[in-house]
Amino acid sequence: MSSPTVVTCGLPYANGDLHIGHLRGYVSADVLHRALEKTGEKTAYVCGSDMHGTPIAVNAAQEGMSPKEFALNYHEQYKETFPKFDVDFSHYGHTHDDVNTSTTQEIVKILDDEGYVYEKEIKVAFDPIEEQPLPDRFVEGTCPYCGATARGDECDEGCGRHLEPGEIEDPVSTITGNPAEYRDRTHKFFEVSELSDVLTSFLDQLEGTDNAQNQPRQWIEEGLQDWCITRDMDWGIDYPEEDTDLVLYVWVDAPIEYISATKQYTEKVGEDEYDWRDVWKGDGDIIHVIGRDIIQHHTIFWPSMLHVADYNLPKAICATGFITINGKGLSTSRNRAIWAQEYLDEELHTDLLRYYLTTNGGLQQDVDFSWEKFQNRVNGELVDTLGNFLYRAMLFAHRNYEGTPDTAVSDEVSNRIETACEDFETAVDEYDIRQIGQVAVELAGYGNEYIQRNEPWNLVDSEPDQAATVIRDCVQIAKAVAVLAAPTLPQKAQTLWQQLGESGSVRDVGLDAALEAPPETFNEPVELFAGIEDERVEELDAKLQERVATATDDENESEDTSTGDDEEQTMADDIEPIAEERISFDDFKELDIRVGRIETAEPIEGADELLRLEVDIGTETRQIVAGLRQLHDVDELPGTKIIVVANLEKAELFGVESNGMLLAAGEQADLLTTYEDAEPGEKIQ
Repeated sequence: MSSPTVVTCGLPYANGDLHIGHLRGYVSADVLHRALEKTGEKTAYVCGSDMHGTPIAVNAAQEGMSPKEFALNYHEQYKETFPKFDVDFSHYGHTHDDVNTSTTQEIVKILDDEGYVYEKEIKVAFDPIEEQPLPDRFVEGTCPYCGATARGDECDEGCGRHLEPGEIEDPVSTITGNPAEYRDRTHKFFEVSELSDVLTSFLDQLEGTDNAQNQPRQWIEEGLQDWCITRDMDWGIDYPEEDTDLVLYVWVDAPIEYISATKQYTEKVGEDEYDWRDVWKGDGDIIHVIGRDIIQHHTIFWPSMLHVADYNLPKAICATGFITINGKGLSTSRNRAIWAQEYLDEELHTDLLRYYLTTNGGLQQDVDFSWEKFQNRVNGELVDTLGNFLYRAMLFAHRNYEGTPDTAVSDEVSNRIETACEDFETAVDEYDIRQIGQVAVELAGYGNEYIQRNEPWNLVDSEPDQAATVIRDCVQIAKAVAVLAAPTLPQKAQTLWQQLGESGSVRDVGLDAALEAPPETFNEPVELFAGIEDERVEELDAKLQERVATATDDENESEDTSTGDDEEQTMADDIEPIAEERISFDDFKELDIRVGRIETAEPIEGADELLRLEVDIGTETRQIVAGLRQLHDVDELPGTKIIVVANLEKAELFGVESNGMLLAAGEQADLLTTYEDAEPGEKIQ
């Protein structure tokens, strides 16, 4: 057996109710954890509530509660809610307990002893009326990098950068609304800037999603800034030094909870069963599933701490995309969200949501949720494909053979099941959560085609041996589906397992069980899935629209004083969801996309937004017209590498011919470029 693995998911911030934006990450990590078990890995899935930070202190004060009491209330709510969606943590703790406090202080002391912590006088925002410091989200202002409205430690509405104390411009106190002022204050800094080579080597070996592997390289190239790891407040873990009243920044102790929770799991089951040292100090593997808004914390700050403190660095970091609702950004302040408790109250089966959240696009893609799209996926894939095959095959087997026909599985079906198991293992190795869930549905789709092609109902009398072989094959496919579907659809897979007459838990069997003979007899099956009717969708949609409208009216009547939370999914309301329609690979290959380099750039007379560019694409220099004039410094564009669609039809804009199109992201026209030394003319593939 291979070395043990720990799977973690970004800690939920104990500051608000759970919604499907949160659940996407926790369910995805749970699916990966269960799938690793299925392939024979010894694995633990740990997490915990993030209890510290300014937003909790602010909201607790507003509620007339202590921060600890406030956060523990949400912690208990999370502990009750996660199991209802079969998110099965090996251990779920919180950052304020004794284990995490001692582990955090121990690690920080090592950072200090190793010479990576120093003191520095910095400008800290103060509320001049209350005469108190304003850490993190007690202050709001303007991001110095992109100009967007930002909170004290993060440009959450703009470029997404982590912001150090004193960086935010035009600071305002969230306590009084008055302009804040900066004053000198001594704080502790972790010398991350000295670890660029370590982090580059770490990223070279890191597995997981592309965004987690590539985005941090830009920050390293731009030059890493040392990290302020202390704050002026009462709520948090004390800095391990007697003569200071500073507490540690929440992002110091939050990821350390991964270690603490693993320790507590070991205490629960014993070192012989699972030893936390094997993964954090030995030959084991660490896999983090996080939201993409906290990539910097997990790929820069966290591995830096681990390296200096002599812990293992993560093997893989998988960053999920966001969730949109009906094509618009999920917004808790506008109540445009599908709340976890709301879903439970509607008495919809939780496996349906698990399937939708984990198979509707790749892990790092944004996923749009609407009740209509939910209905289409459930009815089309779970009811019509998966459920239809299982019910018709097992019903025919029960009525004609009282269970599994006494004959061997055909080579065709045996090979197809083996291929499905191999596809499952490949998906696990590649952290492809979507494919982990799709393998079982694809196998059931093959089963539908197989039974339809062989028509056993026409063979029972004329060719009984052939009919028995076909149905024996179908029952074997059904058993394989149960095994393969178990990580994504744990309850439905267990029901299917029992309908086949199997004993015990389908979770406990490995992939080899997919080809083991099913029981000789089983009872008449019942259908696993029921379709969602149009009327039900209309009802659910109406409730959502009413909530959003009510919240919007309330927001218009009073100022929104929400402070948000560290894992809040805040997206622009007009963000476009991923297109539902797919193009073929052959269609994509028709695009000739090349690396280009801008040689010259000049405004087009009479066009406020357009520039005429001369672009070297290797074999020739092309003239391209692009709407960059208001978004980029024209004088700085020459020499910039860009990505060009070279075989687009020519167009004429303001009388100027455009022979190609450059690619850019978003309304700010963030130019797509290359990371390393690709030359003009090289193809994008």
